[in-house]
Amino acid sequence: MTERTPVDLWFDPFCPFAWMTSRWLLEVEKVRPIEPRWHIMSLNVLNEDKDVPESYREMIAKAIGPVRVVTAVQEKYDSETVGRLYTELGTRFHNRGRVKELDRLRETVEEALEAAGLDRAFADAMDSTEFDEALRASHNDGIDRVGQEVGTPVISVEGVAFFGPVISPAPKGEEAGKLWDGVRLVAGTDGFFELKRSRTRPPIFD
Repeated sequence: MTERTPVDLWFDPFCPFAWMTSRWLLEVEKVRPIEPRWHIMSLNVLNEDKDVPESYREMIAKAIGPVRVVTAVQEKYDSETVGRLYTELGTRFHNRGRVKELDRLRETVEEALEAAGLDRAFADAMDSTEFDEALRASHNDGIDRVGQEVGTPVISVEGVAFFGPVISPAPKGEEAGKLWDGVRLVAGTDGFFELKRSRTRPPIFD
């Protein structure tokens, strides 16, 4: 059996582009010997000292709730469980468009927990600071690998960490594998730092 290479990904469940990247990584897993490992980070923590529009700050202030829930699960269970919960949250937030329904946020989180085979009581963490220290530790573990100038997602593999890739839509099959090969090639080149162009389309969900 081919040994799989661990690939660590840090995400905020509210971020649509992190969601796209995570779905791409699951496609890569089908065609390349990798093992995705899931970690929480926070748009709220990332932007707490930055000048951002007030409407965005209000949104990410709400987003801390699901982040805290994922952190609580991350503290008790393994990466596979975290990834399963992320899939259930992201499907509801992004594919079903409920990320904008902030008045139903707890309901959405509880539904995702149940669908992931987890206790709905984890939703109590949304309004608790109990796991904030662990949240920041997980966030800093990811962001310290790439620097403060980037956002979510962060990916790390074999000592090389990078932001992104930012993609829309997420490629599938061998196309996903080819993108992985290219990303690994440039990210693993000594002295390489950035390759970027403006986004011209929104996230395209399946």
